[in-house]
Amino acid sequence: MLQNRVDPFGNLKKTTARGHWMGNRGVLHNDQQQIIRFFKLKAWITCKLEFNGRKRQVMAPNRYTELFFLDEATSFAAGHRPCFECRRADYQKFKSLWLKGNPEYGFNEKTPVKKIDDILHLERIDRNKTDLVFEQKNDSIPNGSFVLYEKNPYLVFNEQIYLWSPFGYSKPVCIPAISKLTMLTPKSLINTFRAGYEPQIAFP
Repeated sequence: MLQNRVDPFGNLKKTTARGHWMGNRGVLHNDQQQIIRFFKLKAWITCKLEFNGRKRQVMAPNRYTELFFLDEATSFAAGHRPCFECRRADYQKFKSLWLKGNPEYGFNEKTPVKKIDDILHLERIDRNKTDLVFEQKNDSIPNGSFVLYEKNPYLVFNEQIYLWSPFGYSKPVCIPAISKLTMLTPKSLINTFRAGYEPQIAFP
């Protein structure tokens, strides 16, 4: 069992659970298929499981480490974004809505995606250093976002929350009646969801 399943915190776990998407942060493993670093690149991407008939040996020496996600909502919570090559349409939609949702950066369609990756990287680092709290009304949290509640990751959907596991989601409960919730999904991605991007969610 390999340590290559990603949770909403962005951590890499060992589990027998399967995923709907593959991810890439660069070469994270050694020749013994052991994880030796958290990331190698600032561009954290989410890819299709199959593309143009390509075949890969998972965690091959000196090749990027294949990561796997329960669903796209999990990948966004971890700080990944769609791949330009294998998910061109999703990538273009993502970039357009990221720009719409985050106008304060002054980016436009000609801005290299590296600039967006730099913002996402800073958000990931800040998430590990500080408590990021969402201070608006709970009913304004967009679908597909992840929150931390009672020290566990929960998906928000239609004003209900679902406890995450590598195998899927629990039955929903009403979103807590409190003024603040700690967000796991990075801020600029929350804004992208508000602008209209709807992440894939692995509901049964």
